[in-house]
Amino acid sequence: MNQNKSLYHAVLHLGDNALILGHRLSEWCGHGPVLEQDIAMTNISLDLIGQARMYLDYAGKLTGENKNEDDLAYHRDGLDFKNFLITEIPNGDFADTIARQFFFDQWNVLYTKALMESKDETLSAIAQKAHKEVSYHQRWSSEWVVRLGDGTAESKEKMQRGIDDMWMFTGEMFTQTDEEKALVAEEILPDAAALKAQWEEQIKRLISDATLEMPTDDFMQSGGKEGVHTEYLGFILAEMQYLPRAYPDAQW
Repeated sequence: MNQNKSLYHAVLHLGDNALILGHRLSEWCGHGPVLEQDIAMTNISLDLIGQARMYLDYAGKLTGENKNEDDLAYHRDGLDFKNFLITEIPNGDFADTIARQFFFDQWNVLYTKALMESKDETLSAIAQKAHKEVSYHQRWSSEWVVRLGDGTAESKEKMQRGIDDMWMFTGEMFTQTDEEKALVAEEILPDAAALKAQWEEQIKRLISDATLEMPTDDFMQSGGKEGVHTEYLGFILAEMQYLPRAYPDAQW
């Protein structure tokens, strides 16, 4: 496999994660449980979309076809998206959103820290900027898991349900394609599988602090990086891509 094509797919995956999760969180704007958290989720959404722009801009350059982040965000079909399935799951209630963000943030903070050591200078630079933002995301979602889990009977029940429902989507974070394994060997990408033990240790500690129970189900959903998605991605893209597709020549 051509290294440039492999790197393109890997960068696209990182950009798609940030883009789709950023879009999901943006749906909370104006609907948060309290104003402060409404603003917090909106700011995290903006952080993720900013990261998506950096990744997708780099991916566009790797195509050699003069594409930019808008081309890749708005003019690809669902089968071409490579995001984790967890990023496209609907928001549900506040606890569901926190559970989804919690699992992803714990992975993302470890991954971006490792990615800063990439031999690819562009990826390293993106990771250095993203890691500062992701560290805040991790702290925010972790604090809310503990607050809800160790709160009222109702908040505890909802937080446990959110953790249990999102668990099946976490295994995908530590699987690697053959292309990614080759890039790991070349020290361009971190070894995601090697991050799993540290991720699980953090998850267990925080879930214990929240007086919640660790999920025990071994069944995991996967396929996002191969273009196999839930039905929800199509609805996201229909909304997100409508204007650029309907008016392809429009300019700001």
